[in-house]
Amino acid sequence: MALRLGQIVESLGGQLFGDPQQSVLKLAPIETAQADDLSFVSHPKYQSQLTTSRAGCLIVSPALASLAQARGACIVTDNPYHYFARLTQLWRAKQPSNDEPNIHPSAVVHPTAQLDGSARIGPLCVIERGARVGAHTWLKSSVTLGEECVIGQRCIVHSGVVVGADGFGFALFEGVWEKIEQLGAVRIGNDVEIGANTCIDRGALEDTVIEDGVKLDNLVQIGHNVHIGAHTAMAGCVGVAGSARIGAHCTVGGGAVVLGHLELAEGVHISAASVVMRSIRQPGQYSGVFPIDDNASWEKNAATLRQLHRLRDRIKSLESALESQKK
Repeated sequence: MALRLGQIVESLGGQLFGDPQQSVLKLAPIETAQADDLSFVSHPKYQSQLTTSRAGCLIVSPALASLAQARGACIVTDNPYHYFARLTQLWRAKQPSNDEPNIHPSAVVHPTAQLDGSARIGPLCVIERGARVGAHTWLKSSVTLGEECVIGQRCIVHSGVVVGADGFGFALFEGVWEKIEQLGAVRIGNDVEIGANTCIDRGALEDTVIEDGVKLDNLVQIGHNVHIGAHTAMAGCVGVAGSARIGAHCTVGGGAVVLGHLELAEGVHISAASVVMRSIRQPGQYSGVFPIDDNASWEKNAATLRQLHRLRDRIKSLESALESQKK
């Protein structure tokens, strides 16, 4: 497939410097792009790659426009990364349409489930009783949507996702775990994307809620009764325990954990591999990672950390003694 530079600018905007009839055969990273490729430079620190790139055309910011024009064709826009994202969507839309039926023959759909006519249900999906899928939502292969669970419009749910399994609810009585039936469901808003093999548990009494625009990576675990605010993003292997509430426009780095019943305010950003053990009421960047080291040093440092309270008390005593001597 090929697109002319003029077509791209007509569809997406930006200022083209170069021949509108020039064709682009594919999109490529700046390091490997060739004469028929289109790439982008999102930050001035990559300007050295700009000057050496073989790409037929580059998407750049105004700050790099002169440098880009000196080397060849370019499209100038205020936010090259966002422009490139929209370009990938345009590229996908121009590809030949899929002639497969909207509901794959191997999918199992309960008679009471409600699927919008534009929804796509992939091979080996299971849509259980009373579940609903909105317009232009795509469930890829082997997705399970549990009873009474709802997915909104324009969502993408990747292979192996399970929405609406029972939450981890048990009551310990006389040494035996008694199951707490999970009577809620899962409600997922519009424009949500869920990565492969992610699991979202149904609520115990009320629903687990994923608001509009949320993006979940692969292998994310969302516990029962969790509420995730709009346009929050979580990277791979994040775990959110039951009844946690995550605000809108938050980010959670890969492998991080949020403990149950905690609250994160809007605009909280958690670094990768951190463990959130208390509620966070103010927006900002938060980290809780013990730096990696060779094992012997790490063990010594960990042992020292366990003694910090004693060291603090000793320092306070020494400070008091010094103050007494001054008097």
